[in-house]
Amino acid sequence: MSVAINPFLRNVLAVDAAMSLAAGAVSVLGAGLLAPLLGLPQPLLFWAGLFLLPWSAFLFALSRRAELSRLLLIDVIAINGLWVVASVAILVAGLVTPNVLGIAFLLVQAAAVAVLAELQFMGLRRGRLAAA
Repeated sequence: MSVAINPFLRNVLAVDAAMSLAAGAVSVLGAGLLAPLLGLPQPLLFWAGLFLLPWSAFLFALSRRAELSRLLLIDVIAINGLWVVASVAILVAGLVTPNVLGIAFLLVQAAAVAVLAELQFMGLRRGRLAAA
């Protein structure tokens, strides 16, 4: 089953792509500078940023389509949800011990991704089924 991509959903996917690209580039290129500033491990910043680069290209490609598989859009929303859960879980589980700025960094980016996931879900609900 496919969903027609409405302008709202197209814009949300494009914003997610742009934010992912910016965050990925900053994390990959600036991991060495950000790690001591945030109290987060440099490899975590680098590899998370590296994941975001192809993710942003994927989201941008999706935003350019006229219709999209409903399941694929649900997958995008779920992956964003997993990012949010993982961002909070590494704090709660004590897997990292960031400073106050690092905690704020993790929570703010998790909140931003949660908002994007919710907006994508709203776009999915608003989307009409494409003719089969």
